[in-house]
Amino acid sequence: MTGEPGPLMRLAFKMRDAISSLFGVKRIGGFSGRRRESVQAGDRLDFFLVEHSAPDMLVLTERDRHLDVMICLSIADQLLTVTASVVTHNTFGRMYMLPVGLAHKLIVSRDLRRLKRGLDDMASNRSNKRIPRA
Repeated sequence: MTGEPGPLMRLAFKMRDAISSLFGVKRIGGFSGRRRESVQAGDRLDFFLVEHSAPDMLVLTERDRHLDVMICLSIADQLLTVTASVVTHNTFGRMYMLPVGLAHKLIVSRDLRRLKRGLDDMASNRSNKRIPRA
């Protein structure tokens, strides 16, 4: 799902799994960093289920008795849109989302900045490699 999860992310997932498993929540293990050339509905991307896969859209879900998570990545007119939705089913799901929601705001903001830098670097490298026409 995300390339090269750093040590803080690995630690965060270990802590999440250790605490959540005490309440009967399955361990998710975090992101593998494994790259996939293609996915189709029914495949797993780390702990997410691929619900829909098209050239311009990817829909991922994870569901359990406490909450349902949906992530939709879509591209239109060179604009990436990321939509995330969480539906809680009970008190534990709501309590779980208090710290997780705050952490996700920081993590997603950081990851999107990193993605933008990477895309900007790619665009810059591409423009530097162009051969001027005579």
